[in-house]
Amino acid sequence: MIIQKTINYLLIIIGAIVAIYAQAGEEQDTVILVLGMFCLMIGLYRVSRTIPSKHENEAEKNNSEDV
Repeated sequence: MIIQKTINYLLIIIGAIVAIYAQAGEEQDTVILVLGMFCLMIGLYRVSRTIPSKHENEAEKNNSEDV
């Protein structure tokens, strides 16, 4: 579990650094920019996937109160 969190945050950090680096130069390297954005988005997706839904928690509370 700790390894997965580390991988997620590394993907986000590496993606952000690569995306910023690709735009910093006078000539933008599109391929590097796309790869950086890809790493960033994959990292964000993996982090957001582990966050529980607010509506899901409310539904569980309502179901337990009904019983």
